[in-house]
Amino acid sequence: MSKSKVDELVNTRSGETKFGEQIMVLPSITNIYDDLKHLDVKYVLIGLPEDVGVFANKGKQGTCKAWDATIKILLNTQNNSLNQGEQLCILGHLDFYEAQKQLSKWDQNNERHLKKARALVSEIDKEVSNLVFNIVKAGKIPIIIGGGHNNAYGNIKGTSLALKNKINVVNFDAHTDFRALEGRHSGNGFSYAFAEGFLNRYFIFGIHENYTSQNILNEALNGENTIKYNTFEAIEVRKEFKFKSEIKKALKYVSKANFGIEIDCDAIANIPSSAQTPSGFSVNQAREFVHSFGSHKLAAYLHICEAAPTKKTEAQVGKLIAYLITDFMRANSN
Repeated sequence: MSKSKVDELVNTRSGETKFGEQIMVLPSITNIYDDLKHLDVKYVLIGLPEDVGVFANKGKQGTCKAWDATIKILLNTQNNSLNQGEQLCILGHLDFYEAQKQLSKWDQNNERHLKKARALVSEIDKEVSNLVFNIVKAGKIPIIIGGGHNNAYGNIKGTSLALKNKINVVNFDAHTDFRALEGRHSGNGFSYAFAEGFLNRYFIFGIHENYTSQNILNEALNGENTIKYNTFEAIEVRKEFKFKSEIKKALKYVSKANFGIEIDCDAIANIPSSAQTPSGFSVNQAREFVHSFGSHKLAAYLHICEAAPTKKTEAQVGKLIAYLITDFMRANSN
């Protein structure tokens, strides 16, 4: 993202300093690893404006719009002693224009089109994993915004390759996204990462009992894999477990090694997303979750995905994601 584009989006005001006036941008990108390695920042923000993975999973599109909604709001938050933009470099977003154009010609109910979309997701995987690899190898922490949950695969693979080790992941999600290896889509990023040896320990936080198949319960969640989970109903409906205690349990499980933090907006009540829910965790619980995991020194990346804003809701979605980004940075830098 260019400095001129940032300046265009920032609404300056006398007596105030906005986040966008303090963040770093690269004047030009020649080699991402070399360009970032000596840059005095800790975090690198990237956008993935696509919904190919959601389409390929027969989901509701719109996740391609989350990046634009977020960047406008984030750049205009206040920069102050409690919210500092100096540690963030905004790299910009990957260009998925051609892939998105293909989608407009395809029908989700057509098996041939679905197959093509899944092949396209595999191509997107390569771009995402390569970008994340270079950011992590340069010693920075990627913050990845937008797109479907298919991009978890690229985040995990890129981080794992850069660290030369399997990584762990905690996923704040209504679904396991551990579905069959049937061609890439937004519902099997974790199962592919696990099968290919990039993912080790996986904790799924708050899955919904109404939307987890018996097949998943039998095969993926049977304890033979290094997977643990809790359910939203056990925490919030039946009150069998306390939210804070479950955070501690999940953190203890994943923090044995470097771990990624995945936030699926489907898990938050009434947030426009690819599988919007009227029943879910609150925005404040999502913020607490990000703060708790972000505070740990082994947090390797943050990914916020599946939000699908409309014109009417883009400010609401942008604010939510901007809160989560700044919560993570505050927690992680302390």
